[in-house]
Amino acid sequence: MEITDEVIIVDLEATCWEQDGAYQKRRSEIIEIGICKLDTYTGEISKSKGILVKPVHSEISRFCTQLTSITPQMVEQDGVSLKEACSMIEATYAPAGLTWCSYGAYDKRMLKEQCALFNVRYPLSGNHINVKELFAEAKRLPKPIGMDRALRLLNLPLEGTHHRGVDDARNIAKILYNILED
Repeated sequence: MEITDEVIIVDLEATCWEQDGAYQKRRSEIIEIGICKLDTYTGEISKSKGILVKPVHSEISRFCTQLTSITPQMVEQDGVSLKEACSMIEATYAPAGLTWCSYGAYDKRMLKEQCALFNVRYPLSGNHINVKELFAEAKRLPKPIGMDRALRLLNLPLEGTHHRGVDDARNIAKILYNILED
């Protein structure tokens, strides 16, 4: 595991529906890229942003809005294409030489799949850390646990709205910094 002095934390939100399974796997699209930068020495979190992304082939369901607080109107008004979002990441975060992290493997897989599907250059480095797995290993847990449970185990408050990429990215950064401090 290679940790750079600064790491990028990414948390995606995607279109979703109450019925899970194959339908969701085929239809789900990124609607928010929550991202921030963590200084691994000081724990300072900077450049925190939620980039809303307009879905192309699916719509934001009522269930999705209840889960994420992201409405179709928000995405229509402030959303950009996935290509624009990835360009913004490259311009703002200079991610090429930086380690990047997510809580679980979903974000890495989903971003790669969506970039391939829409012929968009993948904006992040190949140096990825799964904080969910790292946390379970560092705390000697029998199996990985969710982000909200990890925060509770660390006696850290969940800040913002759970399942909002911008807020979850900052919460994941706090978990990662706690692991690195130990």
